[in-house]
Amino acid sequence: MLFSELLAAWPGVIARPDRDARIAAPITENAAHVQPGGVFLARRGASVDGHDLIAEAVARGAAAVVGERPPDAVACSVPYAQVPDGRAALGPLASAYYGHPSHRLVVIGVTGTDGKTTTAMLLHSILKAAGVRAGLISTVSALIGDEALDTGLHVTTPGADEVHGYLARMVAAGLTHAVLETTSHGLAQGRVGGVAFDAAVLTNVTHEHLDFHGTWEQYRDAKASLFQMTAAAPRKPGVPKIAVINADDPSADVFRQRAQGVDRALTYALDAPADFRAEEVVFAADATRLIVAGPDGLRVPVESALVGPFNVANLLAAAAAALAVLPDVATWRAALAAGVRAMPPIPGRMERIGEGQDFLAIVDFAHTPNALRRALEAARTMIAPDRRVIAVFGSAGLRDRAKRRMMAEIGARLADRVVLTAEDPRTESLDAILAEMAEGCRSQGGREGETFWRVPDRGRAVAFGCELARPGDLVIACGKGHEQSMCFGTVEHPWDDRAALRGALRGAPLLTLPTAHA
Repeated sequence: MLFSELLAAWPGVIARPDRDARIAAPITENAAHVQPGGVFLARRGASVDGHDLIAEAVARGAAAVVGERPPDAVACSVPYAQVPDGRAALGPLASAYYGHPSHRLVVIGVTGTDGKTTTAMLLHSILKAAGVRAGLISTVSALIGDEALDTGLHVTTPGADEVHGYLARMVAAGLTHAVLETTSHGLAQGRVGGVAFDAAVLTNVTHEHLDFHGTWEQYRDAKASLFQMTAAAPRKPGVPKIAVINADDPSADVFRQRAQGVDRALTYALDAPADFRAEEVVFAADATRLIVAGPDGLRVPVESALVGPFNVANLLAAAAAALAVLPDVATWRAALAAGVRAMPPIPGRMERIGEGQDFLAIVDFAHTPNALRRALEAARTMIAPDRRVIAVFGSAGLRDRAKRRMMAEIGARLADRVVLTAEDPRTESLDAILAEMAEGCRSQGGREGETFWRVPDRGRAVAFGCELARPGDLVIACGKGHEQSMCFGTVEHPWDDRAALRGALRGAPLLTLPTAHA
């Protein structure tokens, strides 16, 4: 397409170039990712000003540039257009380049503090069981037909240019539906800008990411914006606008208000009155069994390999969303049972690791206070009353500091033994982070050296947790889950909790992090 045709997709253009260019590659805000014939979007970031990278982008083959500065304040040898907000423009421009793929799909967004990935993957599995050709973009991967693509290390929702690229590939593959896990960062940073959502699903909103959002209210409002985007997005023939809300969440009423304009709002809950409830729940050693009770007397027995009450809530959210987008109740009934049963293990989510040991070993992504609480409560249901839960976890540097003490307090209350360790300290002092967490343990009666320990190197910490275990106990490593790296300073070092736990069970803990050599 021509640069002028691309700019026509964004009504906020302030200054247009006096000459045109033919665009033959996607738009990106990463100068290193510019392809010949592509468009570079320059904006002011927290640490880097993209306008300073225009020359690099042009050298890499950028055919045009979109920026926030006036044209006369920019040295640019290719056509240049000015927009007031580059972050807001990127999504719609990327959508236009790819031919607005989300307009040709039924798009379901899933947001919340905890449970997003599990809910999104459950929904995807149910839709597939119904014969729907559905794609998935989650923190773990992008699934496009039979193709699985890695979506990154610490980035949850990919960048707007990548999101629309994935959606375009889904359209090209003949898919009709897309499930998109959507984080608060992704919503606030415009990573899903230009996506025409048809349904929005909320898991919960708990304490997290206040380092980025500033206040809990701003964090909640970032989540709520998904419902506003859904109501405002262009309507597609025969596709209703749907909101699915956790009625147990304290902010449920706020989300109902933000969902005004949708055709139907469905609720689910474990405790509060709701459209979808769980009945006759049994947490067995081999599976979780329950009856999903829905509106108008719907009752469907299901069986899942997922454990814990929080996963029952995730299952109800997926069931509600599936009913909203499937063509009829009969299809939904059959697909719900089959899809939940066929759900593959989710990498790093209450994932069992077995090497023939006489105790349970689990890896989970729990990295928020609420998620840690729920993981430890679930762990308790998996062992005998006289056996012990041994938790290994840390708290990230350059993130919400209040979490450190809160998570340590939860660990001290709900686990029998706690091993405090590294979790992406970044440029902060790991010793200082662990000192804050140790104080949290002590505030709940923890005794260092008896009920809790500080082991800075995560590989050694995981091994130490296994050494503490007796037959029938449970060791759970929380915080990293599926992630494949850990950040020390500004460097991402290869790391996998699952490999570390396997190594510890075999008697050879991983020693690949900077702390291993301290």
